[in-house]
Amino acid sequence: MEKIAITGIGLVSPSGIDKRQFWANIKAGRSAVEEITRFDSSKYESRIAGHVHELDAYSNISSRLLKKIDLFSHMALVASELAIQDAQIIMKEENLHRCGIFMGNAIGGWLYAETELRDLYVEGRDGVSPFMASAWFPAAPQGQISIHYGIKGYSKTVVSDRASSLMAIAYGAKNLERNNNDFVLAGGMEAPVTPYALLCCNTSGMLSKNNDNPTKAYKPFDKSRDGYAIAEGAGVVIMEPRHRAVKRQAHVYAHVIGYGTTTDGVDRIQPADDGVQLARAIRLALDDAKLESKEIDYICADGAGTVIGDLTETEAIKIVFNSHAKSIPVSAPKSIFGNMLGASGALDVITTVLAMEHNLIPPTINLETPDPKCDLNYCANKPQEKDIKNALIINRGRGGINAALILQKA
Repeated sequence: MEKIAITGIGLVSPSGIDKRQFWANIKAGRSAVEEITRFDSSKYESRIAGHVHELDAYSNISSRLLKKIDLFSHMALVASELAIQDAQIIMKEENLHRCGIFMGNAIGGWLYAETELRDLYVEGRDGVSPFMASAWFPAAPQGQISIHYGIKGYSKTVVSDRASSLMAIAYGAKNLERNNNDFVLAGGMEAPVTPYALLCCNTSGMLSKNNDNPTKAYKPFDKSRDGYAIAEGAGVVIMEPRHRAVKRQAHVYAHVIGYGTTTDGVDRIQPADDGVQLARAIRLALDDAKLESKEIDYICADGAGTVIGDLTETEAIKIVFNSHAKSIPVSAPKSIFGNMLGASGALDVITTVLAMEHNLIPPTINLETPDPKCDLNYCANKPQEKDIKNALIINRGRGGINAALILQKA
C-alpha cells in the first residue's frame, strides 16, 4: 500500500500559532498553563487551562462570519489556512470534489451554545440566534472549512473523546489509501475554556486541582499527579499520497504508515486496569505498518496524568515492547500546553513531526518524583537528542477507547 505523506501543518495552541514559536516553547519545556481569568472560575475545583493568545493576528476571517461561528470553528479555520499555506497548495487549482475534510473534537462549541441558551431563558426564543443550531455541534468546523474553500469531497467528523483527532487523521489516511480523495485536511479542534464546558470537564474527576501553581499542575507519570489541565486549540495536517507529493515537489514531513484501535469495554468512563486492549491497539498499528516493535524510536504518550491512565499506558508499552520498553524514549509534550481533549491527537502528530525534523524528543515537564510503577524513560523535564525514524502516537478516550498511530520520517 502506498505511503501517505504529511505535507503541511497548521496549529493554534497555547504554546504558539507560528510553528517555529511553538517548537521553541516545546523544546524549552515552557509551560503555557495558567489561571482562567476569561470568566469567574473561582467556584470550580479546577480553574487552570492552556489559553490561545493572538488568534486574531493570524486570522483572515470576516467579522460577519465570526458572529455566526464558535471559537472552535474559528481556530479550525485558522489552522486549516496555515496548513494549506505550509503545503503550498493553491486551492483554486485543485479538483475540490477530490478533497476531503476529516476532523475530530470531543465537546463541540459551547461558548456559542451557552450564550444562546442563556438568551433563550432571558429573552425567549426570539432572543436566540438563528445560527445557534449550526454553530455548536461537533461537525460545525468541518462544515465551515468546506464552505470557506468550496471543498466537496468525501469527509467525516469523529467524536471519540480524547482520541477524536488521532482517529480523524487515521481515517483520512485510510481514505487516501482507498483513493477516495486526492488530498485531505485532517486534525481536530477544541474550545473547552467556557463556563459550562469547564463544569462538564470538572465533573469527570480527571482535572488537576493544583490551582495555586498552574505551570506545575499537569505532571504525567509523577507520583504526586492529580489529573490534567485542559487546553483550547486546533491542529490540522495536509495529507496526500506519496506519488502526488513527489509530483508536485512538496516538502514531506513524514508518512502515516500504521493505525490500530480497540476498546476496553469495561466501564463507561475508566479504562481497564490491565492495559491489554491498549497493547492490542499498538500491535495492530505495528502490523499495519509492517514494523517490528524494536523499530519504534519514540513514543508520544497519551499522558493522562491520572493514576489509572499512567499505570495502564506504561503497562501496555511494557506488554508490547518487552525488553526494549525501557530503552525507548516516551514523552507527553501536552504536559507543556495542556490537554486539548479531542484535539490532542492532532497536536501530538504535529509535535512528533517537528521532533522528527529536529532530531529532538520533546520533554515531559513537571516530572520531579516519578511514580515507582511508571519506570520508563519519560524524558523528564529535558529534551533528548535522537534520530527518530519511526514514532508511535497513543491517544485514549473515556470508556476505554484506544488509538495508536505510527509515523515514519520522510
